[in-house]
Amino acid sequence: MLAAHTRIEALLILRHGEQALLTLIIPLALLIGLSTLHIGTVPEPRVDSVMPRILALAVMSTAFTGQAIALGFDRRYGVIKRLSATALPRWVLACGRVLATLLVVALQAVVLGVAAALLGWTPSPLGLLAAVPLLVLGTLAFGAAGVLVGGTLRAEIVLALANAVWFVLLLAGGLALPASDLPGPLSAIAGLLPSGALAESLDAALVHGALPGLQPIAVLVVWGAVAGGVASRTMKLT
Repeated sequence: MLAAHTRIEALLILRHGEQALLTLIIPLALLIGLSTLHIGTVPEPRVDSVMPRILALAVMSTAFTGQAIALGFDRRYGVIKRLSATALPRWVLACGRVLATLLVVALQAVVLGVAAALLGWTPSPLGLLAAVPLLVLGTLAFGAAGVLVGGTLRAEIVLALANAVWFVLLLAGGLALPASDLPGPLSAIAGLLPSGALAESLDAALVHGALPGLQPIAVLVVWGAVAGGVASRTMKLT
């Protein structure tokens, strides 16, 4: 039952045109553009330092913005309420969405990884292994924030707010440009945002082949725990 529901949720994400634009096409375009154009002070080969930030962007797009918008409109059209009235246990509904999101993130990572490899990306095998749990942690943290936004606000507000937050976390989190290139206080703030923390931890694993420090992990855990805790108290089915 869980596998079937996960498959349906994953197919719904992949078949949605706007979701595909947000979760795959934009990250892929930014990966190619930032790796080939001389934007910002990035050491050569540029793709090595660009790839961790694009992976963080892909996770944010799928787990936060995509899930928030999908959940907001599912509530608006009564999908969640009707599914809750079926024989599907609620834990299957929740876990199915989580697993589907993880599957889509895994697919994104493969597609982006192949594209990056064609651009000259050569991460160490240990770095790739260390990146897997970081991607899972980032997906859960952003997913909790997505449920908080999509599960409590009206669909029209969710659409505007989720896209606005996506832009803010893209720019202020050091995903479009390295955090060191951001002006003034933004450089320090980037590491306290979930997008900046995920990019920093992935950079440590994939670029330097090292384990990330405690701060980016703690930032992701705190953001996920706070968002998940508030969402569990405030989420509405309709």
